[in-house]
Amino acid sequence: MDAPRLTTGLMWFRRDLRAQDNTALHHALRTCGRVHCVFVFDRAILDPLPRRDRRVEFIRDALVDLDAQLRRMAATAEAGLIVRHAMAVEEVPRLAHELSAQLVFANHDYEPRAIERDAKVRGVLAELGIALRTFKDHVIFERDEVRTIAGLPYSVFTPYKKAWLGNLTEHDLAAHEIGQFAGALVPRPATLRREVPALGDIGFEATNLHELRLARGATGAHEMLEDFLDRIDRYDASRDYPAVKGPSYLGVHLRFGTLSIREAARRAVVRMRAGSHGAAVWLGELIWRDFFSQVLANFPHVSDLEGRSHSFRRAHDAIHWEHGKRADSLFEAWCEGRTGYPLVDAAMTQLVRTGYMHNRLRMITASFLCKDLGVDWRRGERFFAENLNDYDLASNNGGWQWASSSGCDAQPYFRIFNPVAQSRRFDPEGKFILHYLPQLAGLPPAALHEPWTATPLELAAAGVQLGVNYPAPIVDHAQARVQTLTRYAAALKTGG
Repeated sequence: MDAPRLTTGLMWFRRDLRAQDNTALHHALRTCGRVHCVFVFDRAILDPLPRRDRRVEFIRDALVDLDAQLRRMAATAEAGLIVRHAMAVEEVPRLAHELSAQLVFANHDYEPRAIERDAKVRGVLAELGIALRTFKDHVIFERDEVRTIAGLPYSVFTPYKKAWLGNLTEHDLAAHEIGQFAGALVPRPATLRREVPALGDIGFEATNLHELRLARGATGAHEMLEDFLDRIDRYDASRDYPAVKGPSYLGVHLRFGTLSIREAARRAVVRMRAGSHGAAVWLGELIWRDFFSQVLANFPHVSDLEGRSHSFRRAHDAIHWEHGKRADSLFEAWCEGRTGYPLVDAAMTQLVRTGYMHNRLRMITASFLCKDLGVDWRRGERFFAENLNDYDLASNNGGWQWASSSGCDAQPYFRIFNPVAQSRRFDPEGKFILHYLPQLAGLPPAALHEPWTATPLELAAAGVQLGVNYPAPIVDHAQARVQTLTRYAAALKTGG
């Protein structure tokens, strides 16, 4: 039975940039006779950013696609998005009041600053006699929905995954119907009619996003999903090789909600039940998203309102990392792909040029920063946050804490990735390395993963000058490993 209908509602899009299977939009259309839709380029988020940011451009392109979807659903060109560039805490209540909305609908955002923003918006709306109602949409299970028998949040992934799968029902994966209620979408008031603004209109410049051929918007997300489903059965075998088209590449679409997590999980479950091991492994990756999201919700000290991250295992905050000019120099070399370890340097070059990094390479580069260079993991966490197209606070924080051995279900501190061994195993022919470091193309295959082992004759023949057109290694891995074991052991001994 339909819920009692209100006269007017306002749908506030945030990290859910699609018109299909959108929980808040479903409830808005089902509840209200008239629904307006808004997206706010929130200046509280955008103003501190550099003027060239791929994520802003991705969002802008997704809004163009979303606007077109809404117009088609409403069967009128006068419907669609109201797009504003303002402080969301001021603009959403103002617009809701101007449109005589009785209720504002949105989907949950779990990051600390977003929670604070929503609390402020809720307070201002309440003073205007308008309610804010939010819904679960970004995850399958949130916050406290999956608990231990003792009613506690999980801090180890494997039992969490088992409980997650045990709790899963068809209802959890069901799409939220939109089409049959689309008649509630109404034309925008004449004073608010305008196209989605160009990047320049909100103070940003174009990036190389279009050159990267990244499918954008919900339309592009579905094209990418279908492409991935054609090869998902091989995902378990191919996902670790950066030169192979193995991953789904859907991270940015899940981050900004151009793809429904329910659809992604539902398609994976269907294939898994049909016997696909690759689909089962990919579903496990989606469960990791939920796991890290509930860690952030239940253990908020891992990242606070001020953006400061703390170790889940508090004893690890006592680790004495490299500091001063040496730490700055090591960190800068890592950021710029100048460590002398080709796989690490190629991965960091890929990140800076494209905003993307393969998941295996995220683990390798993170381990290298913390355990080869001895640099505080929080510096790497911030750099990834600034550069990843698919940056998500919970997953980024969780991934870095996993790599640094300070977080939930993290690898033991004495497990340290050997960057050369990882390179030989996962990029055996050096195809990924050579794509980003073509200056190494003349090296013999045996030396490609560790150029410093090449003979002077081999280096000369390849045109490689260590320290000139490619750096010598900035640390010795074997020595760094010993130092890391000492660093961690000392901290854990004194810190408990």
